[in-house]
Amino acid sequence: MKIQNNESKQKVIQRLRRIEGQVRGVQSMLEEERDCREIMQQLTAIHSAVQSTSRAFFQDYAAVCLAEMDEEEVSSGSSAGVQAKREKILQEMITLLDKTP
Repeated sequence: MKIQNNESKQKVIQRLRRIEGQVRGVQSMLEEERDCREIMQQLTAIHSAVQSTSRAFFQDYAAVCLAEMDEEEVSSGSSAGVQAKREKILQEMITLLDKTP
């Protein structure tokens, strides 16, 4: 599954670059032996940013999956096979959500 919306893809990439910068910042803070509270604050911010990015990515992923299933149902004219596929994809999405930080 690929992100088809280029704007969404660019937003996720921007978020990941921001997170990457935050991680580098924490590395520098450790090398500079900064206060533990400051480091924990930055680690908490990184964790929140990763969660937010995961949700945004998952939202796009779910939208693409649902759109593809709708297209498949319309083109095939049969809802029986599509329903089974829909349930399988839904289970995959739930499994992905369980693994998301």
